[in-house]
Amino acid sequence: MATERNIRTNFAFYPPEGDGGSWHATLESLERALRGAFPEPTIGYRRSGIHGMDVLDFEIELAPDVWVDGTAAFTGPGYAYITLTDVTADEAAVFALWLRDSFVPAPHVVRFASSLAMANGEDTPSLLPVDGGREAVSGLLHRHLAAFDH
Repeated sequence: MATERNIRTNFAFYPPEGDGGSWHATLESLERALRGAFPEPTIGYRRSGIHGMDVLDFEIELAPDVWVDGTAAFTGPGYAYITLTDVTADEAAVFALWLRDSFVPAPHVVRFASSLAMANGEDTPSLLPVDGGREAVSGLLHRHLAAFDH
């Protein structure tokens, strides 16, 4: 019997293409939202040496004993992202649902990409569905990874 691989990769989440400011987010508003949604997050600010911009680093507990690390930047109307480092599709789905349903304003448009896809030449983010629960989003992220797991 074949078993599904539990691939770990980085996931990035973005606002709609060409409208980086549509989330109306700041690093401070993300910090407040993370603190309100996840117990005892670790949060820090730093200047990214790669991009030359201020970023928010965070570590949150998605579920008991399931911690994920992330980084976010909201530098203006044209550029915004939130990344999760070394996560499974299921872990990314939990965060993506929170992001879509609790942080991003209606119409809840979130695009996503993964390091695995980018390493295989796909650099165009995909759309997260604007509705659907954990199974639907997790299934989508699993299919996304499977398409690039050669």
